[in-house]
Formats: sequence, structure tokens, C-alpha cells
Amino acid sequence: MVLLLHKWLLLGWMTVAHPFFLSVTEINHNAKDKTIEIACKTFTDDLETSIQKTTGVKFDLANPKDQSAVEKAIGDYIKKHLQLKADGKPLQLEFVGYEKENEAIWSYYQVSNVASVKKIDVQTNVLFEASDKQINLLHVTVNGTRKSTKLDYPASNAHFEY
Repeated sequence: MVLLLHKWLLLGWMTVAHPFFLSVTEINHNAKDKTIEIACKTFTDDLETSIQKTTGVKFDLANPKDQSAVEKAIGDYIKKHLQLKADGKPLQLEFVGYEKENEAIWSYYQVSNVASVKKIDVQTNVLFEASDKQINLLHVTVNGTRKSTKLDYPASNAHFEY
């Protein structure tokens, strides 16, 4: 009986809410194409919560009724909460698109005309509206060298040198 109750509580918890708050942002400098490519993975429910708290508009990201409105909401939210500088110059992220993966949303961005990079500064407070337990993992690759860091709420700044 206790084992059955434990399984029910565990599985019930996993289906109602997840026990951790995490995003993963991959930033890659593509020297050949002179672009910076960004992929940001967030839990769908946390992204919905954050968008609703910042815009007042509720979206069902898993089953969107208005695809273009959802794309705009995701793109605008991440661009507002994820800022990059390359060699001290602010970068303008261009939203490329998004896709669903199980309980997560991958959103994609790029920055054109970046021939080389020696330093990347990242300021991110992605999903801070959803939880004060938020952890944002950053992976930055330049010239084949990958560096990573973890930012625990409320930390929001990271610096990478190559």
C-alpha cells in the first residue's frame, strides 16, 4: 500500500508539475556563415506562465489556436529576456521559429554579420517570472571551443572569453 501511494504521489507530481525550473540556451558562433545561432529550451508551462505574467495574455503553447500570435509571443518574450553582446556590441536577435519537444519548447534565433568573436556577454532572466528557483544553463561555442555556466535565480549575467 505504501509503495502504491508513493508511486501515485510521484507520478501525480510529475504529471501536474515538474520538480525543477530549468532552461538551456545554446549559443554557437558559425564562422563560415558569419552568424550567431541561438537555441533556447524551456518548459512549456513555465514559458506560458512567464508570457502571461509579462503580457497579460494567456497562450496554450502546446496547442496554439493562433500560430502567428504564439510565434510573436515566444520571440518577443525571449528577445526581451535574453540579451547578448559580442565584443562589447549589443546583438539584435532575429526570431527564426520554434518547435515542441515533449514538455518543452525549443525557440531559435540568429544574429547575422558576425565575422569573429572574442567575448560574449549574456544577460538572461528567462523564466524568472515562473519561479524563484529558476536555473538557466548557458552553453557558448566559439571556434569549436564550448564553455558553459549555470545561473541560479537571481543571477542573470555571464561572460565568456575565447
